[in-house]
Amino acid sequence: MSTQKKSMSTLEVANRLVSLCREGKVLEAGEELYADNIESFEPQNSPMPAHLSGKPAVKAKGKQFADMIEAYHAGKISDPLIAGNHFTISWWMDVTMKGQGRTAMDEIIVYEVKDGKIVREQFYY
Repeated sequence: MSTQKKSMSTLEVANRLVSLCREGKVLEAGEELYADNIESFEPQNSPMPAHLSGKPAVKAKGKQFADMIEAYHAGKISDPLIAGNHFTISWWMDVTMKGQGRTAMDEIIVYEVKDGKIVREQFYY
């Protein structure tokens, strides 16, 4: 009998990510679901780095973004849409950013899953 754990499907990873993020456990979601070699991409005009590689760098970016939020007023995360080993979600937030005032953020994020872990995320906003 094999003791090897079966990796999660793309749908299972997507549902777990959405569930954790809706609970406000965004950093925990990354710790659990990101592959060690994750690649993260932001739009060119973003205040965040355009491209990062590796779980520690992507985790630090997430913490940096969270630290920029002064107050979280409301948010909504869509259910995931699955296509093969990719999924996408839309994420809307009403937040007050430190030194920038209150703003609504609306983005689409596309994820790629391999062997039950997220290996790539790309943000569009």
